[in-house]
Order: sequence, then structure tokens, then C-alpha cells
Amino acid sequence: MESKVVWNGGLTFTGSSDSGIQIPLDTIPALGGSEESLRPLQLFAIGLVGCTGMDVISILQKKRQEVTAFEVSAQIQRAEDHPKVFTKILLEYKVTGKNLDLKAIERAVELSETRYCPAQAMLEKTAEISSKITLIAAED
Repeated sequence: MESKVVWNGGLTFTGSSDSGIQIPLDTIPALGGSEESLRPLQLFAIGLVGCTGMDVISILQKKRQEVTAFEVSAQIQRAEDHPKVFTKILLEYKVTGKNLDLKAIERAVELSETRYCPAQAMLEKTAEISSKITLIAAED
């Protein structure tokens, strides 16, 4: 895997990876940005919820769970002093569907947390990570 950023002036950059996809990066105006794009740590957090989300939905599909909607959100606390790493993360998995098996969902989350998600494996070195599952019955 290869990633790079190209400076565009101020504190704005264009990031890219070996896939060729580009994403703008920015920061708040007080630091020299225009706040028109994601900040790098926001992108990092999105990477975490995307990583675990893909794991969990893939496992639930294999378990033939009738998921009709799914989202993962993260509430993140950071250290007060530099380098202001993530210190506490609450991942909330909202699963909507029909005839959902809570045990199957808990197992899918556990597998993502302990085996499959490299983003979570890296972040647990500095942050206390916990999870919450919310089941929502799909309307017919």
C-alpha cells in the first residue's frame, strides 16, 4: 500500500493512494485551512468505522441475517496534550432488519474487534475501545 499527499497551499492537501483515488484534506481556518474538506484525523476515524463496518456486515451476510440498514458511528475522546492521540472510543453498531439474532450480531462485532479489523487493532494500542449494539426492527 502506498499513500501520499500533495500540498495545495495553506494547510490544504490532496491525498491519494495506489488505487488512484484522490481525497482533499484540510483543517480549520484558525490553523490555516479553509475547512472545506476532511481533516486527517476525521479521515482516520472514518477508516476505523469503515473497517469494522465492512467486517460486521460481511459476517452478518454470511450468517444470513436479514439486515435492511446498518451504520457504525464512533464517539472519540482525544488526549489534551500533543500528540492528542485517540484515548477513548465508543463504537455503536446500529443494525436494522427482520428476525435479527442478537448473538450472531454480537459475534460478528467480536470477530471484527479481535480478529479482522486492522484499524481497531492499531488503535487499541493507545485507546480504550468499547462497543454498543442497537437493534432496530425493520418495518414490513
